[in-house]
Amino acid sequence: MVLLWVTLAGCGLKSGSPMVDDVVPGSVGRGQPLDGASLTVTSKNFSENIVLGQMIGLVFKAAGAEVLDRTNLPGSISAREAIIKGGADAMYEYTGTAWITYLGHAKPIANPLMQWEAVRDEDRKNGVTWLPQSTLNNTYALAISKKNNAEYHLRTLSDVAALAKMDPAAVTICVENEFASRDDGLPGMEKAYGMSIPASNIRKMDAGIIYTQVSKSNSCLLGEVFTTDGRIKAMNLDVLVDDKHFFPNYNAAPVVHTATFDKYPEIADLLDPVSRRLTTEVAQQLNAKVDVDGEDPHEVAKDWLIAEGFIKKG
Repeated sequence: MVLLWVTLAGCGLKSGSPMVDDVVPGSVGRGQPLDGASLTVTSKNFSENIVLGQMIGLVFKAAGAEVLDRTNLPGSISAREAIIKGGADAMYEYTGTAWITYLGHAKPIANPLMQWEAVRDEDRKNGVTWLPQSTLNNTYALAISKKNNAEYHLRTLSDVAALAKMDPAAVTICVENEFASRDDGLPGMEKAYGMSIPASNIRKMDAGIIYTQVSKSNSCLLGEVFTTDGRIKAMNLDVLVDDKHFFPNYNAAPVVHTATFDKYPEIADLLDPVSRRLTTEVAQQLNAKVDVDGEDPHEVAKDWLIAEGFIKKG
């Protein structure tokens, strides 16, 4: 999708492109409750979140709104700030990211529902409204190629810690910059498992490259992956069990700029049915269409919404 740069009077410079899809209500959006609304959707810059952001935009469009697409913003903070400040109206966010990275809590809440409730309640002060979460849990994991694992026989992260102590040179790991510095990422994992990976053995790179490096190269024994990623199966990787349950729950839920939600409370009725259908397995399938088959995230989102009956072609 082409990214346009549009100057809006009184709003400064905003990135985005209008959604021009000819879609109409299916099981959601009947009566077009957003007729006359102008809404902006956003997302982070990885496939799953882009697909989820596109879903919100398409549902809004079918419900009658004019929609500006500002998905694919770099990192987590850009999209977060857009929601807080009103530069965007809605996106899918992850409960663990909000609780730890945005709200500053060191210890996650193990129960997924209690985690969501705590985030919902605390984030109100920031002008962010959390709608009910999905069971889609995009949490962190480490993976190894089945070929390499035939030699090392790793099953859990505790096995990795044991290998790192016995043979520090063997444990090389590819990670994203963000994971390398987050409390709920590599530093916290090393502390929780009592493992110490030499800095020279940690290689930072874009997420998409990690899967290739782990599956087809010997430059990284292990790689940071996400549990909903479709490339895990496609690239023949073994995901290691987080046997100490270190990684938080990262359930995806719609978040809405509170002033927008106060004006259009119908948004909850539009997005709740969609969230109820989003599972980890569904995410793996949709992500594989983008990251393995090379399909466009917008079309993947649209095809799924139509197949589920949420919207229809106009």
